[in-house]
Amino acid sequence: MKQVTIIGTGYVGLVTGACLAEMGNQVTCLDVDDEKITQLNSGKVPFFEPGLEELVKRGRLAKRLCFTTSYEDALKGAELCFLALPTPSNEDGSCDYRYVFAAAQKLAKHIDDGVLIINKSTIPVGTTEKVRKKIREALADRAVEFDVVSNPEFLQEGSAIYNCMNPDRIILGVENPRSQKLLEQLYAPFIEKIQVMDIASAELAKYAANAMLATRLSFMNHLSGLCEKVGADIDQVRRAIGSDPRIGDKYLQPGIGFGGSCLPKDVDALCAIAQEHGHSSDFFRMILEVNEEQKRAFFEKIEGHFGDLSNLTFAIWGLSFKPNTDDLRQAPSLTLISMLREKGANLRLFDPIAIDQAKKQIENASELTFCVDEYDAAQGADAILLITEWPEFQSVDFQKIGSLVRNKVVFDGRNLYSSSELEQLGFEYYCIGKPAKQVLEWSI
Repeated sequence: MKQVTIIGTGYVGLVTGACLAEMGNQVTCLDVDDEKITQLNSGKVPFFEPGLEELVKRGRLAKRLCFTTSYEDALKGAELCFLALPTPSNEDGSCDYRYVFAAAQKLAKHIDDGVLIINKSTIPVGTTEKVRKKIREALADRAVEFDVVSNPEFLQEGSAIYNCMNPDRIILGVENPRSQKLLEQLYAPFIEKIQVMDIASAELAKYAANAMLATRLSFMNHLSGLCEKVGADIDQVRRAIGSDPRIGDKYLQPGIGFGGSCLPKDVDALCAIAQEHGHSSDFFRMILEVNEEQKRAFFEKIEGHFGDLSNLTFAIWGLSFKPNTDDLRQAPSLTLISMLREKGANLRLFDPIAIDQAKKQIENASELTFCVDEYDAAQGADAILLITEWPEFQSVDFQKIGSLVRNKVVFDGRNLYSSSELEQLGFEYYCIGKPAKQVLEWSI
């Protein structure tokens, strides 16, 4: 058992803390947000992640997981201290370190000799050393031995508990044998093989992984546009290249574009890192440009079909950037909602989980209609816009939908549906990367 402190109770910090407590460690999670800590101490989780609330309740009941706003209480007796703080983008795309540095300066006043600081926040190369310097400066005359290492996270929203409990790799950027041993002991119940490397490589590995995933998505989305023009089917192309073992079939699904708190932000930060070090950022920038173009292309299909969108009503199915989360950060739905509103369209919105977040985050949300389910959203709609591929949308009764809508038109941003089935029910169907000729045939 280890005495562990987690600073930051967002997705990474709370999931990490709950999972470490589940494995028998004594974990204290700290956050400066009083309201969030009060909520967590009452057993409630401030965001949706499948299985997390139950895990937090179990940890609290076993008295292995507690929450506080006090640095002094959180760090008393701590052997390991994780920094799991937000690193948002500045206007130029570079990383904003302020939360990480502020925590480093505060924790220095309360750490004991021999504590290991583990940076789990996504940070540019060189930040671990900067954190070390901030702590050393804040220690002033206190003679405390400590170490700072890099341990990037690879959790995916919607499956974060599984990812944390069953990691495919754990990367340690560490240069001190004692620190390495402490972390290997901590992670032994989770995984046998741990990748140990220098700190700079570990820091860059997280950005590289997310940029690679974003590259695959943007490549497929860009290719889908070409498929529409040459008469190819992106799903058949995807299966063909995905069966090549050198490529594999992950992250090849075309769609309306990627979002979330990681891929857009981390590719943006990689551009800034490259520029800072005199390295071309053109390739990384193109990934983001293709992603934005994909959102515009989807909107243009809608406008191309209807022409004038003013006073038309659209049902939007799915608001979160992906299923199994209520996270709307960089969600494609927000871009589409903004474009449609600018053209005077009326919107009926539904998401299984993210409605409350949408009401908080969408500007002038009171002007929109939030619905209780996908059928309610379809009432009187001129078209259905599928944005997030929630599982329940796959089994929608389109015969019933046909009796509710004003016009039988579906724009499928995730290629979730069968064109032939919708055609038989009299729907006009638009999707991603299908031959334009087929779309015209289905609309006859």
